[in-house]
Amino acid sequence: MTSSLRVEVEKLRRRCRPEELDFCVTSADVPPLTDFIGQERAVRAMEFGLTMKAPGYNIYVAGPPGTGKSTYTQAVVSQYAAREKPPQDWCYLYNFTDPDRPLAVALPAGAGQALQKDMEELVADLRTAIPKAFEEGQYERDKAAIVQEFQRQMDDALQRLREEAAQNNFVMKQGPSGFLFVPLKEGKPMSPEEFEALPPEERRWLEERGRHLHQRLEETFQTGRVLEKAARERVRELEKQIVLFAAGPLVERLKEKYRAYPRLVEYLDQVLEDVTTHLDDFKGTEEKATQPPFPIPWETRDPYLRYRVNLFVNNAGATGAPVVVEPSPHYYNLFGKIEYRSHMGTFGTDFTMIKPGALHRANGGYLILQASDVVVDPIVWDTLKRAMKNRRALVENIGEQYRIVPTVSLRPEPIPLDVKVILIGNPWLYHLLYYFDEDFAKFFKVKVDFDTEMPRTPENLRHYVAFVGAVCRREGLRHFDRSGLAELVEYGSRLAGNQHKLSTRFNEVVEIVYEAAAWADAENAPLVTARHVKRAIEERVYRSNRLEEKIQELMLQGKILVDTSGEAVGQVNGLSVLDVGDYVFGRPSRITARTFMGEEGVVNIERETKLSGNIHSKGVLTLAGYLGGKFAQDKPLCLSARITFEQLYEGVEGDSASSAELFALLSSLADLPVKQSLAVTGSVNQHGEIQPIGGVTEKIEGFFALCKARGLTGDQGVIIPAQNVDNLMLKDEVLEAVEKGLFHIYAIRTVEEGITLLTGVPAGERGPDGTYPEDTVFGRVDRRLRAYAEGLARFGAGGRDGGVEPGDADEDGENI
Repeated sequence: MTSSLRVEVEKLRRRCRPEELDFCVTSADVPPLTDFIGQERAVRAMEFGLTMKAPGYNIYVAGPPGTGKSTYTQAVVSQYAAREKPPQDWCYLYNFTDPDRPLAVALPAGAGQALQKDMEELVADLRTAIPKAFEEGQYERDKAAIVQEFQRQMDDALQRLREEAAQNNFVMKQGPSGFLFVPLKEGKPMSPEEFEALPPEERRWLEERGRHLHQRLEETFQTGRVLEKAARERVRELEKQIVLFAAGPLVERLKEKYRAYPRLVEYLDQVLEDVTTHLDDFKGTEEKATQPPFPIPWETRDPYLRYRVNLFVNNAGATGAPVVVEPSPHYYNLFGKIEYRSHMGTFGTDFTMIKPGALHRANGGYLILQASDVVVDPIVWDTLKRAMKNRRALVENIGEQYRIVPTVSLRPEPIPLDVKVILIGNPWLYHLLYYFDEDFAKFFKVKVDFDTEMPRTPENLRHYVAFVGAVCRREGLRHFDRSGLAELVEYGSRLAGNQHKLSTRFNEVVEIVYEAAAWADAENAPLVTARHVKRAIEERVYRSNRLEEKIQELMLQGKILVDTSGEAVGQVNGLSVLDVGDYVFGRPSRITARTFMGEEGVVNIERETKLSGNIHSKGVLTLAGYLGGKFAQDKPLCLSARITFEQLYEGVEGDSASSAELFALLSSLADLPVKQSLAVTGSVNQHGEIQPIGGVTEKIEGFFALCKARGLTGDQGVIIPAQNVDNLMLKDEVLEAVEKGLFHIYAIRTVEEGITLLTGVPAGERGPDGTYPEDTVFGRVDRRLRAYAEGLARFGAGGRDGGVEPGDADEDGENI
């Protein structure tokens, strides 16, 4: 039976035969790939997501690190974007009717830059044409005529008032404080003394006439103010006509150029109207005022600022849709900002200081973000979802909506949003968002799922070689010969943990390519061979396996108790895997079981001490089901057992040791010793079937390393589930030992096969009468369990004879 369970050396590692690589001599012979390899599902999903233009069909690219998902995403999105037309330019313009709300205007790609230049030239032309128009003599003559007309009307009015005063025996004089009416006596102005000497009646008459004349003077001045206002309006109208004559053709030329954009034509009309309103800014005749001792209002610092164009998004020169990869997606980088400038202790802003974010630059194209960077900031994540929901890109400084006291700031018009957002992250984060964020499923309807492995087919072997060749060309490395390529293929299967698969964790493969090429450089070898690849792998392991060597050293010193020879009852060598981040290795552990009369069942000491994970606890609880189904059909299962991993202090998880724990239990119940030269790994179910586990290659190599350090005897080996044989990709030193008969790998499918291997005693089959042969493992176990049941029955019948039962109390009152 032992030989039938032994795994042949050819099955312990799938070699890459030379004829499998007969399509090349070196990696330079295979042209580089044009498509991504090993991810057919992901490629189809990505193609679907990129072609779907309906709302909500954004993409989440899920996959573990190192699978090339970021590189692939950027490459394929760039290819798709290159076939699309460039999106529009977006400009922010001054809003003459509501200055706090700048206008957003869309133009064809490149036209925004042209508009910006056109407006700069328009302002420059206006600053030249308008002063020149006012320098012509006709303006001065027309203005002088208006002023003279006003002056004549005022002089006539004053002359009529003088005549009226003379008729009333008064003279109108101009004093320091204005015009005065002085009464006359015999054609001469009266002195104050003469006026006081007049009779009261005559004095009152003169005072009444004086008041009437003053009232007439006020009426004349009021008429003068009306005439002056009318004159100013005539001058302003004259100036407006001159401005329209000088600026109108310049603005009309732009209106004609941009007649296809009604909103821009309306804006240019407002520009012309504003120029006539702020004529003094262009006449060039005003003297510059001295700087006041208080801050100047922000709007008055540059009189031509409102005519500028803020080219918010510039797609000039773009040959396709934009692809924006934002490596630092904090709020302002993603959603833009309104900048402020400090001036004399105050802060001010204007529409030219509105800056775009990655979301605006990607509008009309694709925005690629790392999911973990986005969701870690709740404000960024919520704002991104709001933008996708409303399909608008709003520029708003962070925290504006949370201010206790509202402040005056710009509120730019939102821009219509048409962007496909692509998040790149791990599968765990995808499921977390899917189940706990109700909006996630609405906005990210396409999942691009990257696998960590691909089939090891002839086609994929060619792709693997092409990938290696592409890396060598890109980085200027030495190319690999056929033996080096074969070793890389085998390394890919080892990473995948399957003889029929290749790893798609290309980062790890590329690292070995780099390092193997470096060793070839050190030797000045023309090509990278299998020896260099093996050297790279060995050195990589050596840099990371310090902990593994320390644990093995403690085992060799006898401080961690693990036997590799001899026999022991209730003691089995189990195997576990330790992952220290950059390195994974197998560790042998001693598993022991003690059984005795009682009704507590199988107790997992790790579980009682909270060192056991849920899956490990489940595996131990399964053992009771197996024992009950196997040995408690004709009697109760009366058993107390303790199982533990000896010298385990860091906790244990997984059910891969459940078969070893069961073998320890059966050994203890049967009182049969177990060979310590064998180690066991594998899960077991309630029917006694051995189930596959993970990390089988590392587990075997871990036990082999300990046996080799102590000396291989030819009896040592590892028992594994038969389903795990195709997962084996063992090191060459293990294969050599197996080939020489110094080490063995056994594959089992049932508990019976395993316990027979470990004890050398047949497991036993139940006979027609329901019993097992006495000289078998199961016969001995059944006999022991029957004795436990009968013993407990005797105690329960009253013949306790001083025995102890569950529920009794000790002298301190504690339950036993």
